[in-house]
Amino acid sequence: MLFFKPLTGSIIVLALVMLQGCAFSRGTLGEDIRSESVAAIKKATTTKDEVLSLLGAPDRLLQVNSRDVFQYYRYDAKVGSLLLILINFSRVSIKSDDLFVILNREGIVEDVILSKRTDGMEFRFWPFGE
Repeated sequence: MLFFKPLTGSIIVLALVMLQGCAFSRGTLGEDIRSESVAAIKKATTTKDEVLSLLGAPDRLLQVNSRDVFQYYRYDAKVGSLLLILINFSRVSIKSDDLFVILNREGIVEDVILSKRTDGMEFRFWPFGE
């Protein structure tokens, strides 16, 4: 009977070591902002209704200095995790694409501001620094 106790302990330790692992996750929020739809918006000529037909309803509507600001966004998040028995390490990368369409008081596009930063975002597994 004494022979099985060290063997049982060794099997339990081996099983615990084998249960650690890695996990990769990805999540997005919002719709992709299509470049061709943004290119169709012309300053000083495109109307509010045309913006809505090209891009749909904005994700956020702001009012700044009596002007309507339509904000469209898309967030992309990637997570790499090292799952150990007693401690876990994770690294989260989040970037966003943002489009702001500023309309004047008459409902005509005054300015278009676009930033696309989610292209080429990679998983970064190592949780400490770059």
